[in-house]
This record gives sequence, C-alpha cells and structure tokens, in this order.
Amino acid sequence: MLKVGLTGGIASGKSVVGEMLVALGAHLVQADRIAHQLMRPGEPVYNEVVRHFGGAILNPDGSVNRAKLAEIAFGAASPAQPKLQAVPSAVSPQGASRVEELNRIVHPAVIRSQEEWMEEVGRDDPHAVAIVEAALIIEAGVAKRFDRLIVVTCTEEQRIARFAARQKLDIANARKEIERRMAAQLPEAEKIKAADFVIDNSGTLEHTREQVGKVWQYLRSAAESGVIGK
Repeated sequence: MLKVGLTGGIASGKSVVGEMLVALGAHLVQADRIAHQLMRPGEPVYNEVVRHFGGAILNPDGSVNRAKLAEIAFGAASPAQPKLQAVPSAVSPQGASRVEELNRIVHPAVIRSQEEWMEEVGRDDPHAVAIVEAALIIEAGVAKRFDRLIVVTCTEEQRIARFAARQKLDIANARKEIERRMAAQLPEAEKIKAADFVIDNSGTLEHTREQVGKVWQYLRSAAESGVIGK
C-alpha cells in the first residue's frame, strides 16, 4: 500500500484534488472530518476538551461551538469557524498556551485514527493508494509517515475569494482570517520544497484534473509494483 499525504494552504483546493483522486480509485480520509468525529459528545477527546476549556464552549445541545472554542484557544475574533486540527503555537502570542493545550488533546487522537484507517485500507487492499488530506502535515511533523506528499497551490487572491465564498464572508474579513490562519502555516514555498508532487490549482478545473491524472498514474504504478521507496 502507498501512503500519501495531501496538503496545502487554506482554500488552495485540497478537497477538490482529493475528490479527483478518489474518482480515479484512491482511498481518502480528511483529518478535519476525523477531528469533528472525535469532538462529538461522549467521545474521550470531547470530554477532555470540555474539561480543559469549560462549558462555555458548548452549544445548548451539548455540541462544541467551534467559534467559542476559537475565541478561547486562538484568540480569534473572526466569525469564520476554525478547523479543529492541530495548529502550531505561533498562531498568536496571547493564545499560544491554550492552542498548545488544544493540540495536545486533539492532535494525537487524529493521528492515531489516521494510522488505524490506513492499516484497515492496507488489509483490504495491499496495493491501495491511501490518502490523508490535512492542512498541517508538514507543520505537525508527520510528513515522514507518508510515502509521498502532494502539495496543492493557488494564488493568494484566489485563496481569499474561495474562503470568502465558502465561509460567507466579505473580502476584507476573509483576508484577515486567511492572514491569521496562514501565520500558523509554513510559507507555500517551504511546502513546495517538501513535496513529491505539486498541483497548481490556480487555473481551470480541467487543468487541475490533467495534473491530478498524471500524478495518479505514478501513484497507482508505485502501489501496484510495491516500489514504495522514493
């Protein structure tokens, strides 16, 4: 089985690329969805987060209010809701210690779940291409867990426009939120240096699909041949 990490900056189009790879035959899991599942009422991670951050982060139905959690952990004033996956402590000086606290609770559990998922995929199909989509693979120090790393890129203005549309924000607030979140990530140039494949998602969907197709041919060949080493 070939283990592949799929990453990139905020609103770069990771999910779009992931969907294209799944359509070609890849198996994929999203770290953000794992985190959401772990934060459901009754889950151990949920219990720990509530114990550390208090009942003020909860909605009336007992679910976690992500915006309220962000205000405490990240010092965020934006209406946009953050993704509940590990974020480096440099997000903001005033919230650094609480961010680290959230990381220590959520991140190890997300990684364990990813590893379990990949093991299950490998048992079912020894020649599978198993992809984990996550924003902070490199920053979290887990890139070496993967046989190949794909980085998705786009322009800054596209990133802002896409994020604004997705979160229903005006451009000014979207730009502020993007800047806040990108401060927690490596510069795109550094991500590219670490990548085995770079997919430029700044053009048309067809152009992205062409690039994905070429990458898939390589991944599929490596998985089928069992030649995992780079």
